[in-house]
This record gives sequence, structure tokens and C-alpha cells, in this order.
Amino acid sequence: MRCIAIANQKGGVGKTTTAVNLAAALAAAGKRALLIDLDPQANATTGMGLSKALNPNVYHVLLEEAELLSAVRRAAQVDLLPASPDLAGAEVELVQRPQRESVLRRALEKAPDQWDYCLIDCPPALNLLTINALVAAERVLIPMQCEYYALEGLAQLLGTIRRVRSRLNPGLELHGVLRTMFDARNRLAGEVGSELERHFPEKLFRTVVPRNVRLAEAPSYGKAVLDYDPHCAGAEAYRVLAAEFLQREWRQ
Repeated sequence: MRCIAIANQKGGVGKTTTAVNLAAALAAAGKRALLIDLDPQANATTGMGLSKALNPNVYHVLLEEAELLSAVRRAAQVDLLPASPDLAGAEVELVQRPQRESVLRRALEKAPDQWDYCLIDCPPALNLLTINALVAAERVLIPMQCEYYALEGLAQLLGTIRRVRSRLNPGLELHGVLRTMFDARNRLAGEVGSELERHFPEKLFRTVVPRNVRLAEAPSYGKAVLDYDPHCAGAEAYRVLAAEFLQREWRQ
């Protein structure tokens, strides 16, 4: 199983949208996908049509009160490890535990090897939950809007990845940067996109996810956009992203 953390400490950049729809697109391409919702807001959980009140969930897995497989639910073609608001307290409860940064990795190591890909939807913060995701993952996918402040946040996240690599997970690598919510009519978006191309010539995904009303609507119906409106521009972007994701695989 290949494990990818989808991370950005800045909120509202399409991180959960990417986690949900990339998982769905990989499943549509015939891959077995596990999506882990590691955000206390549980948006990936509700966006896949499941309740925040499911028990057990990822909170119980992190506290080692439940095995990972016992908490996994089926949502469309994707297996989902759901979150709940209780997850906000997990960070406090984990602080005193030994090896608290690697709880999620140990849970994944004990789980049966039945998925091709595991995607972890991280919270919009560089906290202990995100560190657990980065320690468990082999690669990091960073969704970001093409705006000025996003570049500053990207530098901070890359610094965190380097620190995790040096201290906790030597194999961690950047898998790619994904431009999301892209508006081609916005000159600043084009300028920031060009900066990303200059700084990440090998790591920037060619796929660009546009602003799309159907992408924004789909979570309110508890569906991935590929199930909600498979012919819209957002659905097509994530199908293309999944193809590029699989094509580049782990060769970099």
C-alpha cells in the first residue's frame, strides 16, 4: 500500500475536496483506495455521505481503543476511516504518550494489506495530527490556491516536511503540488502558477483543478463529484489527476 498525506496548513484550499475526489477517481480506475479523515471537522466523512457520530472512528484508532479495520466504513467505491469532532481532543490525550508521533503509522502497519493506496486528509494546521500523517506517509501531496499568501504557507509546510524527514520519517518525500480552485481569468493566479512552475518543475502536477460549482455542491449531497456530476469540469479534472498520479507513480 502506498500512503499519501494530503496536507496544507492553510484552510480553504481544496484539500478535502482533493482527498475525497482523488480517492474516488483512483477507485474508478480500478484501484483499492482507503481514505483516512484526520480532520476534527470531519468534512471528508460527511462529504462521503457518512455521519460524524460513527463509532468507532479514527479517534478511537489513535487512542488504541480500536483496530483500524474495525473502524473502516464503505462509502461508494472507497473505504473510509471516518473522523468525529472528538478528534480535536486526541492531540491533548496523545501528548503524554510515548512515540505519539507514530500512532497512526503503527495502526496502519497492523492493518491487513488490502488497499493499493491510502490517502490521509490532514487538518488545516501543522499540529500533532498532521505530524502523525506525515510520519505514516511515504509522500505528501500539497493542494494550493494560486495566491500570494499560499506561497508563504507552502514554504512553511516544506520546512515541516524536512524536519519530519530528518527526525521521524527519513523516507518522506514531496509527491507533488496541485493547483486548485484555479481561475484562468485572474492574473495573479497565472503569476503564482508560473512561480510554482519555476520552483517545482518536476513536482508540479500538470493537472489544474478549476473553480467549479459542481465541486462545491457535491459534499452537500454526500457524494464525490464523480458520482454527483461525472461530466462536469471538476470531475474531469480529478479523473485526469488520477491518471497523472498513477502515471508518475513513484518514479521520482
